[in-house]
Amino acid sequence: MRNKLILKISEIGRKNPSKPNLKDINIFEYYFDEHNELKHNELSKIDGSLTRRELIARFLLLNVVLDQGPDMIGVRLLLANVINELYKKEIRILHRPLDFFREIGISIDKIFQKHESIKKIRAKEWAKENRSNPNKYNLFFAQSQRGVISIKQVLDFGVHRWGVPLCVPLLLEKDLQKNRKESVEPLIEYLNSFDSAEIMSQQIKDNERYGMGSAIGDKAGHLFAKMFIHYFNLAGKYSASWGPISYELPLDSNAGRVLFRTGILFDWISKKNLIKHGVIQKRKIKDANHYIRVTKLREICIDTFGNDKEFFEKYKKIVSDYLKVQTNPKKIKLQHIPNVLLMNTKYGIGDLDDGLMYIGTNFCFNHKNPRCGECPIRNNCVGFSKNRRLITDYRT
Repeated sequence: MRNKLILKISEIGRKNPSKPNLKDINIFEYYFDEHNELKHNELSKIDGSLTRRELIARFLLLNVVLDQGPDMIGVRLLLANVINELYKKEIRILHRPLDFFREIGISIDKIFQKHESIKKIRAKEWAKENRSNPNKYNLFFAQSQRGVISIKQVLDFGVHRWGVPLCVPLLLEKDLQKNRKESVEPLIEYLNSFDSAEIMSQQIKDNERYGMGSAIGDKAGHLFAKMFIHYFNLAGKYSASWGPISYELPLDSNAGRVLFRTGILFDWISKKNLIKHGVIQKRKIKDANHYIRVTKLREICIDTFGNDKEFFEKYKKIVSDYLKVQTNPKKIKLQHIPNVLLMNTKYGIGDLDDGLMYIGTNFCFNHKNPRCGECPIRNNCVGFSKNRRLITDYRT
């Protein structure tokens, strides 16, 4: 079951990519040809003092930090509208990140104003999809011990969520200047310095000097790897450690919900062990009995995989040659299993994530009456065909 359904979801993802539309950003208008395809052969072309490749990477880093908000459509509108408005005022935050702070009053004003205009457009539709109140629509968020939470303070959101990713290329530039060096691709060179896309995704969060810490989560780090490689191939590398299965699946609420409801997770681990590891948390929440903490999946190791020696050999190759995070593993980490299942197929982690996103945001809604009858994987879904309680009793 696991292989067939994983490939089906990946196939759906390839047909329904969720990549950000770079053309929404006015300064990227001429980066595309008449067929709306990115001109990859012109990514090294200089725009201002930086390459097009560098500017796209800076945008994507900011995008993935903000993409943790509750409404992906709204978040992407906010990002595009604010950047376009700031550039109209010659506040060139991708070319000159310090501009964001030099004109902090204008930057904060534009974030607040554009948020209010997007709320008028998106709140009712978002509330209908999520069975919520339009008044609760809010794209400002912060990190807490409970995960991502909504906040009202635009300054906190602006400085922490916008400011930190903008400071990464800024600090890289300052360090180069200190060493009397210059670069037209400081961020690209830094990202490409790591041994694999997976290590890169970890270091953009955890690096002692350039890591963004609490401004970015593991999911967003892997989302950046997906965009950097799967969508735009900004690395320009073609080795196994920079290829389609060289980084982990970005585990978020949508991905976790689909994996749980379809029963895919139970091919890997029992419900009893999901409870033991804190993934399933038994407590009464809105219209359900239990909460699924998806982030806890990354902490789980399993001793065997049905005594499948062939699978374990593939697993060892994944972690040593593709992810480059271990050389001689003794146990299997749950989050690396999708990479093994996609090995030697025509699909990558980006396709699988797009499929999970498409299903999670269009059919498998986070309430007890999702659009199961229209879902393209309903015939392979345990929650739909065998155990409805997987849908009615759990929320992510």
